[in-house]
Amino acid sequence: MRPSVALLRKDLLLERRAPEAVPAMLLFSLTTFVLFHFGLGRDEVSGQMAAGVLLVTLLFAAILGINRLFVSEQEEGGFDGVLLAPIDRTALFVAKAAGLFLFLSLVEIVAVAAFAILLLGPSPWPALPGLLLTLALLNAALAVVGALVSALAIRTRARDLIVPIVALPLLTPALIAAARLAAPLFAAGGAQALPTKWLAVLALYDLVFGLLAYAVFDFLLED
Repeated sequence: MRPSVALLRKDLLLERRAPEAVPAMLLFSLTTFVLFHFGLGRDEVSGQMAAGVLLVTLLFAAILGINRLFVSEQEEGGFDGVLLAPIDRTALFVAKAAGLFLFLSLVEIVAVAAFAILLLGPSPWPALPGLLLTLALLNAALAVVGALVSALAIRTRARDLIVPIVALPLLTPALIAAARLAAPLFAAGGAQALPTKWLAVLALYDLVFGLLAYAVFDFLLED
């Protein structure tokens, strides 16, 4: 874990000194919520529509972060350093996935608050515990799939095109499960309990894709 922690610390320092991913993701999310607020002509949405607006916005904001995930390694020779260093190469995957998870969490602190102000009713607080669990599981899915797809696309010229083409189909099951989880939280009559079935589906997705990405990343880095 020491190499992963060191690589993660490096990414966090780079983002703090020259912010790129987090501001872009945050600006996209806020702008999208404002557009939905005025485009729908409604001050309040609920149920499946509320879940769809929130989660699809966060998904496309995450794509911006995924596109930038391995840029520093590509431009500054970070891949060669990892290949030459006497460390497990999957440490880079763990660091990048953890970094993307943290970036998404930071964005969501502000984005979810803006969503509540612009598009939810006056009392969104009962939905907060369930929403935190749903977003944590969704962020894990975005992080592991995003790190794998970004590593695959960074070596191509059409990186900005390859990432959404590959990542969106892979992430569709996770988004569906997260939407099914979030919809009862935004019900018009008040927050309801999380559906256990969809909670298990999303957790299983995280486990399967996490193990798969961890297993193939070493071979992907060599190629």
